[in-house]
Amino acid sequence: MDRKKFLQKGLLGTGMFVAAGSVGNVIANEIDELKTLETSPAPDALGFNHIPNTKSDIMANTVLHKANTRGQANHGWLNSHHTFSFANYHNPERMHFGVLRVLNDDRVEAGMGFGTHPHDNMEIISIPLEGDLEHKDSMGNVAVIRKGDIQILSAGTGITHSEYNRNKDEQVKFLQIWVFPNKRNVTPRYDQLSLKLEDRHNKLQQILSPSADDAGVWIQQDAWFNMGNFEKGTTQQYTINKKGNGVYAFVLKGDISIDGHALNTRDGLGIWDTDHINITADSDAEFLLMEVPMVV
Repeated sequence: MDRKKFLQKGLLGTGMFVAAGSVGNVIANEIDELKTLETSPAPDALGFNHIPNTKSDIMANTVLHKANTRGQANHGWLNSHHTFSFANYHNPERMHFGVLRVLNDDRVEAGMGFGTHPHDNMEIISIPLEGDLEHKDSMGNVAVIRKGDIQILSAGTGITHSEYNRNKDEQVKFLQIWVFPNKRNVTPRYDQLSLKLEDRHNKLQQILSPSADDAGVWIQQDAWFNMGNFEKGTTQQYTINKKGNGVYAFVLKGDISIDGHALNTRDGLGIWDTDHINITADSDAEFLLMEVPMVV
């Protein structure tokens, strides 16, 4: 896929985060992810708070997003970095990577959180990195997730939920990931799973797939997520599960190389039109691989 086609696919991404019927609840929540996207006379040139966007490094079949080029929204209680356009951060070259719509790197202060708000027709994955994140939803689920856990909220026909830092004396850090589903208006579903961290030591641990019978949680999409915690010098090849899918790698800490591309902490790299990638840990490193369909 050439650069022009890749950008065209990116521009098909949607900035809608709530259903039209739920707009009445948005103002009361005052949560950044639910606010209307603000534009200016020159939206192509402006990002969050009207800071000029940085260009993505787009090559023949890869796109590189360095950590310091992400959008950022710092509300005091919430400090969020956005790999893709989200709320008041808008970059036409960063609408999505295939069906991967949102990759937010969130830090929530002690005792704070997101009040009750709606979602529909989105697969929402939360991966805690530090601290305790409390979840409540309209299906009656009340749960706490911690590092080593993964949570899936399949919004389907519509749900409301809230997320809070359960602790009063420390931050909670987590990844919030949104994936477009391959089937709309399904019955909403919640699931979470505790994973063995040792199962990702110097190897890839599958944490998500399209099948309820496979390792990890499952979602309504032909997507596979893996996490690795590699010592320096560890190498591994990852093989694409479904022809036509791409892989987006996100480095949680340390340095890795993928097919010759050097990545550092919080860098992201998307690769498509390939059947495998080669990963090398250039230092002790922790990272997430997200294999997703490239056509929305």
